[in-house]
Amino acid sequence: MTSDLPDLRRPDGTPLRILAVDDEQMLTDLLAMALRMEGWEVRTASSGMEALQVAREFEPDALVLDIMMPDLDGMAVLRRLRESGSLVPVLFLTAKDAVGDRVAGLTAGGDDYVTKPFSLEEVIARLRAIIRRTGHAMADDGQSILRVADLTLNEDSHEVVRDGTEIELTATEFELLRYLMRNERRVLSKAQILDRVWSYDFGGKSSVVELYISYLRKKIDAGRTPLLHTVRGVGYMIKAPQ
Repeated sequence: MTSDLPDLRRPDGTPLRILAVDDEQMLTDLLAMALRMEGWEVRTASSGMEALQVAREFEPDALVLDIMMPDLDGMAVLRRLRESGSLVPVLFLTAKDAVGDRVAGLTAGGDDYVTKPFSLEEVIARLRAIIRRTGHAMADDGQSILRVADLTLNEDSHEVVRDGTEIELTATEFELLRYLMRNERRVLSKAQILDRVWSYDFGGKSSVVELYISYLRKKIDAGRTPLLHTVRGVGYMIKAPQ
């Protein structure tokens, strides 16, 4: 399926671990087969509660998570994972195709989504993209440390530090901050950010960018000299204080 693409493995060289969650066994069996063809280790779960239990034991590198499940829906599963401190990237599966539903999944802390019916190739491609964001693949250039004033971002270890304090970011927050820092003092439009960070747009729904900028501000700028700036009517940029 994607054998011509670079192999993605855990930092210790072992296969990536993927947890696929859906209450339709035929679908999880199909997903598991496709994921194992990538050389990845796969576990499956058929309910939200089972997903939480398997996630604790298996410690996956990514989740493929159905939103609509009978006992505990995907949004609730993700919320409990985030409350427990897990930053594991999540690819949502959903039969809903409304823009609002798509954005809701991402703003709840998910990293991407595919709508049913979907192709297995698309699931693999989107999983590879979010896994690369979390540091399981080396950066595609020689620069591993980005700096803006007292803020540093390590592209290899995914550590973000400001003024000596380590800052925890989700995979999408990290990718957004990296894009801004790679373009220091350059104003980036919402369309540019959507295209670079999410790889596609939301039919004009750009509020997800505003939301993630606000998340970054709370983590990066709260109580400090602001580095993130809004240029009204144009976009956003990061720059060191004058």
